[in-house]
Amino acid sequence: MKKEIIYGWELILNLYDCDLEIISSKKKIAEYVDKLCKLIKMKKFGKAQIPYFGHKKPHTKGYSLIQLIETSSITGHFSESEKSAYINIFSCKAFDYKKAKEFTKKFFKAKRVKSYFITRP
Repeated sequence: MKKEIIYGWELILNLYDCDLEIISSKKKIAEYVDKLCKLIKMKKFGKAQIPYFGHKKPHTKGYSLIQLIETSSITGHFSESEKSAYINIFSCKAFDYKKAKEFTKKFFKAKRVKSYFITRP
């Protein structure tokens, strides 16, 4: 029997009732990704892109985050009207997803979090 090789690890986070000042701040989102990368031992590849857009609908208006890492990427979308954040951490290198989840919840002061962790063979 052949042993399954894991190609990637992915943490999907839906955060609700976040601190509006934090998710509305480009500076705080950049700080989050810097601290997260240090915590889970990921090396950033270039600078984070944090554009503000989605003005046509209230629930899509807000910042988005794209941070390439040497082993893949960290992405996020922040809805100011819903006070929510949607973050994906995908890496070909294993990471402590429980630490990443707890750190993210605490950083954005989310009252509720739904998370999904999957491995990709």
